[in-house]
Amino acid sequence: MSYKEPAKITKHPVVGGREPKSGGSTATKSTTSLRKGQKKRKETYHSYIFKVLKQVHPNCGISYKAMSVLCSFVSDLFERLAREASILASKNGKSTISSREIQTAARLVLPGELAKHAVSEGTKAVTKYAATSDLIAERI
Repeated sequence: MSYKEPAKITKHPVVGGREPKSGGSTATKSTTSLRKGQKKRKETYHSYIFKVLKQVHPNCGISYKAMSVLCSFVSDLFERLAREASILASKNGKSTISSREIQTAARLVLPGELAKHAVSEGTKAVTKYAATSDLIAERI
């Protein structure tokens, strides 16, 4: 029979296969972290999806799972467009993503007719935003 050495006893519990760094405080959360019982808020598109649903079909509802699927879909599409726009901006030597990069990214990411509709709706939204910001600037 072979003899096994006893496990090394440490002051702090070993978490995830690593020992905590020595010399630091034993506090696990910083002063800016959440209070006990509070959860970190997660950014979602639930409220926006629900508003669009009520505009299109006022009498319809949506299940939580269906809402989660749509929220994941919107997040994925947003990330794809942002990634493609970022690549386009860096290839053109720019550090800022403009509406032109977003428009080109939409044409590259979205298929055929869907890309055309997305570009036209985006152009309409930018025009409307520019008009309202001009009105606000005139009032000031």
